[in-house]
Amino acid sequence: MTKQKFNIQQEITDQIIAAIESGCAPWRKPWIGGTGGAGLPERHNGEPYRGINVLVLWSIAASKGYTSARWMTFKQAKDLGGAVRKGEKSSQVVYYTTTEIEDDANEGETKVIPFAKSYRVFNADQIDGLPEEFYNKPDPARDLGTERDPELDAFFAATGADIRHSNQPRAFYNIGGDFIHMPEANTFHDSNGYYATLAHELTHWTGADKRLDRFKRHSDRKAYAFEELVAEIGNCLICATLGLTPDFDQSGAYIEGWMKAMKEDNRAIFRAASEAQKALDFVQGLTEASQTVAAE
Repeated sequence: MTKQKFNIQQEITDQIIAAIESGCAPWRKPWIGGTGGAGLPERHNGEPYRGINVLVLWSIAASKGYTSARWMTFKQAKDLGGAVRKGEKSSQVVYYTTTEIEDDANEGETKVIPFAKSYRVFNADQIDGLPEEFYNKPDPARDLGTERDPELDAFFAATGADIRHSNQPRAFYNIGGDFIHMPEANTFHDSNGYYATLAHELTHWTGADKRLDRFKRHSDRKAYAFEELVAEIGNCLICATLGLTPDFDQSGAYIEGWMKAMKEDNRAIFRAASEAQKALDFVQGLTEASQTVAAE
């Protein structure tokens, strides 16, 4: 049996997608509480990570609830006097290096070939006994006084979506349970951020098999990245419909980042926009039908 070649780029991509599948992307967080936001992840010596490793470690930290910015190898943790807790799983990061090989086209000469390698790291939150500065305490969720709008609440309620709230500082759509989870509105910096986030998750909700059946139709390895594009565009469309201000700067940056990951498919943004429009049409159909029933 031929041994399958290890593909670092694919492994890293799968790792990011798996982390994002478990919850909201950490660079999109307009509420307080939980982890301290999207500060750059750092190596054991405080040096910040760069490039793809930032996305990898951001996503993993968000999905696992890690609050420390520091990451290190098993040996580095041991050298610092720490001990990785039994059963903790490492995360994979990548670095680029070069090697010299003979140049077949020019006898006697060599050429430099870049290639990627990977290694495994643990977050400080997985390690006991490190110096105190390696740990961060989660920010408590404070009551910012942000109040919900009855008319906007009525719009989202009219869709029939199961929207649940708790003090858990995560916003997500649970496919298996078919419900939307939201942090409490009073932990958001403003009501616009609350409803824009809810619009994002509601767009995900429309993709269930008993609604627009989007998840099955887009089931390849890029499915989660594509679905996030749909949800971000859907967020903007729903917000514009409700008279809210879509966060175009944030959404634009988010979409641009995933477009780079899917650059081999230059139709992705057009397909995502089409699916987002279908989601808006579906939501509006539900709310209009609800209003009609109420008026009778």
